[in-house]
Amino acid sequence: MPIDWIDKLRHLLQTLAFCLAVAAIQYAFRPEQPYGVPLAYSLCIGVLCWAFIDIGRHLLASSAGTGWPAGWRGMALPACGIALGFVLGSLLADAWTGHSTWSGAHLRASVGITLLAGTAATYWFHTRGKSAWLQARMADAQGRAAEARLKLLETQLEPHMLFNTLANLRVLIASDPARAQAMLDHLIAYLRATLGASRSALHPLSEEFARLADYLALIAVRMGPRLQYRLDLPDALRDVPVPPLLLQPLVENAIRHGLEPQVAGGSVAVQARLLEDGARLQLSVHDTGAGPGAEAGNNSTRFGLRQVRERLATLYGSAATLELIASSAGGTSAIVTFPLKHATDRPDRRG
Repeated sequence: MPIDWIDKLRHLLQTLAFCLAVAAIQYAFRPEQPYGVPLAYSLCIGVLCWAFIDIGRHLLASSAGTGWPAGWRGMALPACGIALGFVLGSLLADAWTGHSTWSGAHLRASVGITLLAGTAATYWFHTRGKSAWLQARMADAQGRAAEARLKLLETQLEPHMLFNTLANLRVLIASDPARAQAMLDHLIAYLRATLGASRSALHPLSEEFARLADYLALIAVRMGPRLQYRLDLPDALRDVPVPPLLLQPLVENAIRHGLEPQVAGGSVAVQARLLEDGARLQLSVHDTGAGPGAEAGNNSTRFGLRQVRERLATLYGSAATLELIASSAGGTSAIVTFPLKHATDRPDRRG
């Protein structure tokens, strides 16, 4: 198991503080002796005990999770470390102070103090390490559960989009076979790019916009000149990780419930920008359609918005928001805001 020297330095500082406390207690019971004497013995014995145990455990077969040797080795390590630390530390402190540890009463007191302090310190470090291991396991389990939930939501979104497209395709087959053939070709290309790609909890924002471009090209076959669209993605944000299929339900709602009810159609603009604080990303979908109106209660609309909200909550908790804003000039803006830090810190586990 690799040694984390920063963690070892932290343990050493904690050990030194513990040694100072032990020396202060000893001095309180024997104020007639100089404070430097118990301090020297406490530091020499304590630091050596820590070194033999905390560094020595890396020389043994340790548990991959807790970092502590399993079985009888876990008991033998602190026992041997305390014994060696006491003997070598006492010899070093004897040479330092000019005192002798090996007289009867003094020896018994030193052994008792070393056993008590060594056992307490070992228990402290062991329980702290185990607690950190359990917390890491819990965080990993929560992360895997969140990813599983995202996969479930994604599998719900893809059929939803597919069924809507097939319903539109069915109408075109009877009314305009040529456009239906072109739409079918776009659908096949879209599904090949989408389903053939490796699944991940996050993907670059550029891929999310590429999927939107494929989807809008597919819808443009059906709507013709009634649909105008614009995708605005700054180069600096192309590699920002976002959940897959985050924007498509919003674009689909904008077209289905905003543009299609209008004879003249309209336009959809999708924009990505970094907020002024530099820590949050904002994605907006604006349409010039009929506005939410009665369609806000439509099951399809509720489905898409609910899926987006659940995906954001799974990855970002309360730090992410989805707002629907009706424009006074007509149309609707769907604005998604979430922190960059959570997305970039999250590992990309492939399924």
